[in-house]
Amino acid sequence: MDKVIWVSVLTLIIHAVETLSYSIRLAGVRTGKLAVALSLTGMIVLLSRTSNLVQGPMMGGVIDQAKRDPGISLEGQMHIMIAGASLGTLLAILLFPTAVRIAVKLIARLEVTGSLPRLVLDSVSIRSLKYAGSQFKLPTWAMISRLRVGGVPKRLLLLNMFVTGFYTVGVLSALYASFLTPGHSTAASMSSGLVNGVATILMTLLVDPQVALLTDRAMSGKASMASINKMYGWLMFSRFCGTWLAQLLLVPCTMLIQWMVPLFS
Repeated sequence: MDKVIWVSVLTLIIHAVETLSYSIRLAGVRTGKLAVALSLTGMIVLLSRTSNLVQGPMMGGVIDQAKRDPGISLEGQMHIMIAGASLGTLLAILLFPTAVRIAVKLIARLEVTGSLPRLVLDSVSIRSLKYAGSQFKLPTWAMISRLRVGGVPKRLLLLNMFVTGFYTVGVLSALYASFLTPGHSTAASMSSGLVNGVATILMTLLVDPQVALLTDRAMSGKASMASINKMYGWLMFSRFCGTWLAQLLLVPCTMLIQWMVPLFS
């Protein structure tokens, strides 16, 4: 259970960081420096991937323990891990106003320092941390009341929800399939791409272009800043719904991998 808790915490961090990357993009639109913001987003994604490096072996340890102890409910433990993704996304939503404020300052600071390593060194000082604390702000009811779906394509939100669901459950379903099919355990554990591939296609072809188009319209003055705020607000909410959808997708995706792996073996 200790390993499950640590994996859930890492999952929480990964999803919180990935969701908060929206705040940097929004700060880039507000400051008119989207290219600088995207370079800063790369640093945030690096933090997420670093957590992934630690998460992978720990998840493998949970599978190995379940193989040694038949009394362990592996499916139940995986649902706990997915709940960590939901909590991480919810935490990011609560911290979003604060993150946008800090991101605006980071973008300005990046232009002064000229490099991400120098920005990181400059940002870990006591003074910088105290300043970050002074920028803390929770979402207000007025912010929430302005989030009406009008103006944000519903298809975009549904696609983003499904993409998040598949990404959240991709690796877990592959590991669960490796546990359920000992004869093809290695092939199954390496088959997360069968699930994540669907998410990648949907993200690349249908989600990213629409987000880029709406962002470009805001940058060129063809759309109001309120509309771009609304879009990112709903994208975060759809990600949150996607993490709960992952709870339902775990078993079907596992069965899909169980069915397809023997075809490649």
